[in-house]
Amino acid sequence: MSGRYFDEWAIGDRIEHPIRRTVTETDNLLFSTMTHNPQPLHIDAEAAKASEFGRILVNGTFTFSLMVGLSVGETTLGTLVANLGYDELVMPAPVFLGDTLRATSEVTALRESKSRPGAGLVTFRHEALNQRDEVVCRCLRTALLKKRDA
Repeated sequence: MSGRYFDEWAIGDRIEHPIRRTVTETDNLLFSTMTHNPQPLHIDAEAAKASEFGRILVNGTFTFSLMVGLSVGETTLGTLVANLGYDELVMPAPVFLGDTLRATSEVTALRESKSRPGAGLVTFRHEALNQRDEVVCRCLRTALLKKRDA
């Protein structure tokens, strides 16, 4: 399934995204390095072992990015004009190396664009869940999507 156009969405539409992803040490290390994040909880096994978590904690911005990435195929692939914002971002549970994440999306709001007649705004509530069905990340994403007949 590819992304949907603005006029193909309804409030309450919900998707369980089919792609799941197991987070690896390489994912976490490369993402932390690429983003210049030297947090010892993410890259220093000994420091992480001495923390309350007792092990490496996956970089939260990686978790957020993965959650959004897992959602793209069924939400905005090929129909996106622009992502306009991310709100209410929370990470209620930690992610550890070896956790397998999946994502869900639900449409919470729809609005015609005032400045672009060929597009509209869709607000998605994205959630990432681990293999124990614990929510590890949640946010609202507002996307400007093309209309089908524009």
